[in-house]
Amino acid sequence: MTLSEVLDELEKMGSSSTKDMLMRNHGVREPCFGVRVGDLKKLEKKIKVDHGLALQLYDSGNYDAMYLAGLIADDSLMTWEDLYRWAEKAYGGSLPGSTVAWVAAGSRYGWETALEWIDSDVDGIASAGWSTLSCLVALKDDNQLNLGDLKKLLQRVSSTIHDSPNDRRYSMNNFIISVGCYVRPLFDDALDAAVAIGSVKADLGPNSCRIPDAVEYIRKVEKRGTIGKKRKKVKC
Repeated sequence: MTLSEVLDELEKMGSSSTKDMLMRNHGVREPCFGVRVGDLKKLEKKIKVDHGLALQLYDSGNYDAMYLAGLIADDSLMTWEDLYRWAEKAYGGSLPGSTVAWVAAGSRYGWETALEWIDSDVDGIASAGWSTLSCLVALKDDNQLNLGDLKKLLQRVSSTIHDSPNDRRYSMNNFIISVGCYVRPLFDDALDAAVAIGSVKADLGPNSCRIPDAVEYIRKVEKRGTIGKKRKKVKC
């Protein structure tokens, strides 16, 4: 499919109620058609992987197209410049924490870009960095991870999360959860960090989104007996 064909298809799939919800509650702005994620997934199955198209869709600036781009991109083909361009354009909604984090984690530059992004003064880029780290620990075998650096990052979250901006606070909390759930050797460290930070509050806008309790979440996964079980993919 061509860029124009996909945009036409997205426009047909759009819903005014979904668009209003995204713009009112999640910081999405025009252009946006308001396509439900379930419908985007149907289009993903039709297109499969088309990296050139993914780059065009993301650069279109249309929110629905940008989300779809993350689903159909060939992460292994993302260049350093592509990742930074995507991160800089990820202005809101699910773009920083999902779309950009997915492709960054699947690229050859995931770890390096994530560590640079978390130091950014731009909240969205920093949030994308922490979310990329969360994706990486969920996907990669423990022997492919730098456990020492991850332990230091847990300590960094413990000491800075409550003074961090809202979106960053959300993604930092999720990082603790991800390490606790997916990196067995650091289970105790992540749980200690979760206990240390306690309840995390943030203004995430006029929606139902809430920051999950890290201790409760990790303990639930422990009870299920799936601590350390990696994911095959993070895109959804």
